[in-house]
Amino acid sequence: MTNKEIGFKKIKDLVTRFNEQLLAYKKSDYNETQTRRDFIDPFFKALGWDIDNEQGYAESYREVIHEDRVKVGKATKAPDYSFRIGGGNRLFFVEAKKPSVSIKEDIQPAYQVRRYGWSAKLNISVITDFEEFAIYDCTKKPNPTDKSSVARVKYITFNDYEKEWDFLWNTFSKEAVLKGSFDKFIGGNANKKGTATVDKEFLNSLDQWRTLLAETISKENKQLDEDELNYVVQQTLDRIIFLRICEDRSIEPYGTLQNTLKNDEYYKNLLQEFKQADDKYNSGLFDLKKDKLSHTLSINNKTLKTIINQLYYPECPYEFSVLSVEILGSAYEQFLGKTITINNRGKAVIELKPEVRKAGGVYYTPQYIVDYIVTNTIGNLTQNKTPKEVAEIK
Repeated sequence: MTNKEIGFKKIKDLVTRFNEQLLAYKKSDYNETQTRRDFIDPFFKALGWDIDNEQGYAESYREVIHEDRVKVGKATKAPDYSFRIGGGNRLFFVEAKKPSVSIKEDIQPAYQVRRYGWSAKLNISVITDFEEFAIYDCTKKPNPTDKSSVARVKYITFNDYEKEWDFLWNTFSKEAVLKGSFDKFIGGNANKKGTATVDKEFLNSLDQWRTLLAETISKENKQLDEDELNYVVQQTLDRIIFLRICEDRSIEPYGTLQNTLKNDEYYKNLLQEFKQADDKYNSGLFDLKKDKLSHTLSINNKTLKTIINQLYYPECPYEFSVLSVEILGSAYEQFLGKTITINNRGKAVIELKPEVRKAGGVYYTPQYIVDYIVTNTIGNLTQNKTPKEVAEIK
């Protein structure tokens, strides 16, 4: 028997078992962990994936990454599965749900998986509870009010798995991925109309937050000149973004920034977080002794609340735990090439810096060039050395 035929037999057995006890599986106390173990893991094993790393690959070369599930209210901070080949880039995410959830109708799971996929610049991702299997185009910016059908490119129920086996195998099996069928599917079926890349959208968000901060700070702090205004806006926003990324990557407790929105002294609370961050990271970004301006500022609660809330689910479309360094770097290089002026009506105007305008814009160094430079410079110096030996290199 071929691998495809063996997989088909396993899927038939899973479908039979699920159908025989459907009512029990649909009860709310049958949870996601049980669903993953009983059905979703075997489903993808049938498609040829080494779900449990039985080949004993090093962590960086695992085919399937099981993300940590950290619940924050009703939201989950990371997708359940990340699929890749040979330790390379992610191919697609799979978000698991329990069968009592209606994947076809519930908007929250759809928004979650699209948010993950879009933030990671993936073309498609999947939600499944085994009873249902939905594929989403992740090239479109997700909106929390989108219907569950928005950007959904295919929907299958478990009763159709046998009939749809050719499609499932030819698209999502490990063999198909290695032969390029997956690439053909995402190239031919992902709807590119109206797409918005996450790096461009993140840059737009940075500009919006910078404009809001600049107008507020300029209005409430008349003593600042233009250079000082640019400095404090940049520092404030950089610090907020840094801490928010740390939260989603479990370096800081989730909700740290939101907790500053209390006692009617939001900016004072925020400064306290900056001070604690300086003690922890000692990086210069949070150095309020060197920064003589930030502690003298007045920033109203409404502005801070708007910006901070837009950095959290569900208002925020970005999942910072999967947002790559390349995406952040590209957006920030563009961001740093701009400057703020306040016009006669008190409105902030963002323009390219003169030197950037003269150069024709900002160009982000592609990752493959960065990798080549690092490998052929620092890489040669650090090869086969322990961290202690690397620290002694001068």
